[in-house]
Amino acid sequence: MRAGPNSQGAPTGRRTRVHVVSDVHGNTEALARAGDGADALVCLGDLVLFLDYADHSRGIFPDLFGVENADRIVALRTERRFEEARDFGRGLWAGMDRNAAIVSAVRKQYAEMFAALPTPTYATYGNVDIPGLWPEYAGPGTTVLDGDRVEIGGRVFGFVGGGLRTPMRTPYEISDEEYAAKIEAVGPVDVLCTHIPPEVPELTYDTVARRFERGSRALLDAIRRTRPRYSLFGHVHQPLARRMRIGPTECVNVGHFASTGRPWALEW
Repeated sequence: MRAGPNSQGAPTGRRTRVHVVSDVHGNTEALARAGDGADALVCLGDLVLFLDYADHSRGIFPDLFGVENADRIVALRTERRFEEARDFGRGLWAGMDRNAAIVSAVRKQYAEMFAALPTPTYATYGNVDIPGLWPEYAGPGTTVLDGDRVEIGGRVFGFVGGGLRTPMRTPYEISDEEYAAKIEAVGPVDVLCTHIPPEVPELTYDTVARRFERGSRALLDAIRRTRPRYSLFGHVHQPLARRMRIGPTECVNVGHFASTGRPWALEW
């Protein structure tokens, strides 16, 4: 991390470079390097690795139940057989304290990943994150924002974390109304940072999972109404389109960081 804007985002009389990552999913080694050469790191969530759909041996689920069971639940979810997947999962968790086991594993991952974050980092939650744990691990160099805005190098960045409710029932899914209220609270900004994409088919379709993920209509409406320079997001790991324009706004999917280990760079 190079010297750059102060904590209030005051410009230093030279160009500003910000690195943006999303969907870290346990890639702590790459996260530790993500801020190299930048004035600030922006992280759009999903630090936790519960189950790697590309490598079923990685994550909390296979650590607890083995790769064979991970193969099975991935197959059921990919085929959109969500009720069968839930029944299968309930059988595996029977007799275990599910919440305690998950929280314990997430704490271990958070301890490693938050320690790797450079200063300054501006972060928001993904849908698989547990927001209640973040205050325990976010150090003074990490600013957590959700429905908030901050100035970096003279530009205003707005942040909205989490995802919308789905059959997957991940930890930080909220109602459309609550999500829209956070978008409204952010207001007009130069760079609108969210975990999930706007509700546009090309941006929400995952070509490997072969399904549409949930995007936000409220986010799409805000982009059209407030016309930010950029809309940055992750969530969809293998999107049909990684970037597109909506009016003057450049919409960019900055994940999947877990597989590439490379941040997306924004410079002005």
